[in-house]
Amino acid sequence: MTISHAQPLEGTNACSLILSAKDNVPSINAKGVALAYPIKRLFSSGKISLSIHAQYLPDPSSMGNYDRYEGFAQVQGVISWRFTLFPVSDYQNDLTWAGRLDEISGPYLENASIQVRLSNSKENTLGPIVLENHLKNCNFQVSR
Repeated sequence: MTISHAQPLEGTNACSLILSAKDNVPSINAKGVALAYPIKRLFSSGKISLSIHAQYLPDPSSMGNYDRYEGFAQVQGVISWRFTLFPVSDYQNDLTWAGRLDEISGPYLENASIQVRLSNSKENTLGPIVLENHLKNCNFQVSR
């Protein structure tokens, strides 16, 4: 099995974006960051990597019938992408949730809202937005 590592494309811009908590989040310290940039993979090109790192989020089950968080990017009415965020550390019972998707293509992401949302993995349903920001706030552009 060959593992293909993603590398940033030279001369392209990257965007790091602070994701702020929505009013429905009970934790005053809840924040996240999204990183988006074009990459070149071994067997494909023109892909964009989107990763999210979120911390001080409440336990998903404390906010309803949810058991995890998902990263969600969408251009309303056009396209959306979603990916699981995994708990990666436990510091004094405060998990950090992180995940990445490297298979985004097309020019749409530059107009996307980037979100962390509650999720029910058994029913494959998304819940309310917990953290959010918009890529237009950092002038992210996909090279054409």
